[in-house]
Amino acid sequence: MGFLIFHTLPVELIGEPPASVLKAKRKKGELRLAEEMNVEHEVQLLVEEIRRLGSPNADGKISVKFGVLFRDDRCANLFEAMVGTLKAAKRKKIISFQGELLLQGVHDDVDVVLLQE
Repeated sequence: MGFLIFHTLPVELIGEPPASVLKAKRKKGELRLAEEMNVEHEVQLLVEEIRRLGSPNADGKISVKFGVLFRDDRCANLFEAMVGTLKAAKRKKIISFQGELLLQGVHDDVDVVLLQE
């Protein structure tokens, strides 16, 4: 069994990272950007589906029950990870719902409210 020893050297002694490392970092940034764009797209699709399935609540905002969203065939085909898309939309303050995470069955009666028109 061997041991690894790590040395920390000043940046001046190490120099610039190789071009391949820089290219890989750029690719990671591009992938991150593509993932963010995909999340934005899925959030927009979610907004459209909430409008399609929901109805105005007492405050005049469009609202739909989580169970209705989760069981809808079109939503099931559109979203790879609906719970993740819901969390992303909540984080961006596009929708609101009670709690941190919605689970099928347990939270079917929780209202998902569209905050933006």
